[in-house]
Amino acid sequence: MTSILGCGGDGSSGVSSPRVVAIVQVRLGSTRLPNKVLAELGGQPALRLLLNRLGRARLVDEIVVATTINFRDGKLEELVQSWGYQVVRGSEQDVLSRYVLGVRRAHADVVVRITGDCPFVDPTLVDQVVSDFLGSGAEYGATSGEFPDGFDIQVTTRERLLQAQERATDRFDREHVMPWIIRTASTTSIVPCHGDYSDQRVTLDEPEDLIVLRNVVDYFGRDDFCLEEVTALMDARPDLFEANRHLVCVEGSVMSMGEKLWRRAKRVIPGGNMLLSKRAEQFLPMGWPAYFSRSKGCEVWDLDGNRYLDVGYMGIGTNILGYGHPAVDDAVRGVINAGNMSTLNCPEEVTLAERLCELHPWANMVKLARSGGEACAIAVRIARAATGKPAVAVCGYHGWHDWYLSANLADDAALDGHLLPGLTPNGVPRNLQGLTRPFSYNDIEALRSILQAGDVGVVMMEVERSAPPAQGFLQEVRDLATSHGCALIFDECTSGFRKNLGGLHLVYGIEPDIATFGKTLGNGYAITAVAGRQSVMDAANSTFISSTFWTERIGPTAAVATLAAMDAEDAPCRIDAIGLRVREIWRSAAAELGLSVTFTGVPSLTKFSIEGWDPTSTRLLITAAMLERGFLAGPAVYASIAHDDNVLEQYAEALRGSLRVVAAKPSVVIAPPDQTTLSDFGRLA
Repeated sequence: MTSILGCGGDGSSGVSSPRVVAIVQVRLGSTRLPNKVLAELGGQPALRLLLNRLGRARLVDEIVVATTINFRDGKLEELVQSWGYQVVRGSEQDVLSRYVLGVRRAHADVVVRITGDCPFVDPTLVDQVVSDFLGSGAEYGATSGEFPDGFDIQVTTRERLLQAQERATDRFDREHVMPWIIRTASTTSIVPCHGDYSDQRVTLDEPEDLIVLRNVVDYFGRDDFCLEEVTALMDARPDLFEANRHLVCVEGSVMSMGEKLWRRAKRVIPGGNMLLSKRAEQFLPMGWPAYFSRSKGCEVWDLDGNRYLDVGYMGIGTNILGYGHPAVDDAVRGVINAGNMSTLNCPEEVTLAERLCELHPWANMVKLARSGGEACAIAVRIARAATGKPAVAVCGYHGWHDWYLSANLADDAALDGHLLPGLTPNGVPRNLQGLTRPFSYNDIEALRSILQAGDVGVVMMEVERSAPPAQGFLQEVRDLATSHGCALIFDECTSGFRKNLGGLHLVYGIEPDIATFGKTLGNGYAITAVAGRQSVMDAANSTFISSTFWTERIGPTAAVATLAAMDAEDAPCRIDAIGLRVREIWRSAAAELGLSVTFTGVPSLTKFSIEGWDPTSTRLLITAAMLERGFLAGPAVYASIAHDDNVLEQYAEALRGSLRVVAAKPSVVIAPPDQTTLSDFGRLA
């Protein structure tokens, strides 16, 4: 086999009878960098540069651009046709079928695959790959792995491509065109590079790539530079290639659509999304699917169509009836058909308020909102207005608002024991310092000390999170609040309806002055509530608390339907029992390996830890192992009635397998790795 030709060689082997067609796959809807092929490079769109360069290949008889039937790519079709090239349009995900359309349209005997993210395609290299392929009689030809990412060329025959179209069924094979052909080829022809540049990127997938490509084009000042000139520049001027050096080469073929979109999201959304608990890095630094296309029961499908069983956070605790409960969704559809918003008020808010007061006989009035943080802020505002005192004693996690986060102004770690450590108070006014004072759960003396100051008007706490209350603790809190003239708020945004039909405080027989509810109240639809005694809630009329979208109709309608379904299906009792069963699954799986597991939280919100194992490493590795087995799961389960016997049996089997693999490498869970990915776990396995 000959080596790569230098710049200017024609690479011709004298073979002219087969019709060689280069098919360029391209679309505007790139997950990581939309419209990338139209990005300017040297005064022209990147795709035009690619086609101009490819057109100089002597052994290519025709170039066909294969794009999608997505409406966005209609503009691309018109543009490419105006440049004089033939276009075929087909499935966005089934790229293999697009190639078959191109082969048939152009009557190709030999197919050269070029991707739209390779604007620096080298015509001389294309001729070399085609020449060697034709001369060897191979079934598949390509550039070797030593080439820089962006000089990728693949070639096969019409016959082999049609065989792949008929026989390749795997989604990956159809999206990436050549994998089935590579696996089944009896002979291959691989062109080597003149050096190892496999760690270099001149592809176009990320914004950083565009910086590097422009550096190269600007340096040469022309568009006919060849591979050897580019690699020489890599050696002489590495600074021009620095911008994308942190990116992994050829990673696009192994990244899921969710991973690609997550990377894109972090460029336009602070933190990448709207909820810290849903950030991909909270589960796996790499490998987490990140986005869903649909959900039902406890099944979730990602953007690639992969199906998972969610025996983990279930929407971060929002869906105890399972995703897409028919009674709730039907009620919401009725609202959509009738109209969700009006200048007039929706009657469902009255129905919901009455039902919440019926479930909590100590309460007389209700204010509605749409998020847990809002509900907590409303409750604190009303309580301060009612008592006339500014300071708040808190125990637990109560959202992101200034009143709560100000507890960390004096000590950044003040709230570390209240669910989330490391909450920085940047942006919270310094003059709020000292108004919110945390105390630890079951530490009645700490609360007693806080109340001695005399300026505390509110005691706000979660009824239970990690551990149950000590004997008499909640009653002592109630008594202290009363004796010091404080309004007692129970934050049940997380705990409500997990054990009984109503707030968990009803189980313990302690009545607050205000209670907040969220998470489960609308089974995935946005609705939260603040219920309270009229003597306290009347203070809402003396302060301004109001928001337009607290009056939309979907939230209250979903809540009324959810409460009815919870009651009819005995959901709180069932998820409590499911949580206990999940604990037994963990206990049994750990015991088989001689391990001891501990549990925190109410049964339906159980979190697990294995004694002697680092919690961070354990979380990452078990999450990765369960993901490989088709589960969105880790060291916590938020129970749902969708977690039926069949699901839990599958979960138990997957958990046993996952724990066995992790336990086989005990050193991994002693000290947390710097970065654990799904592929890292595969190597551990």
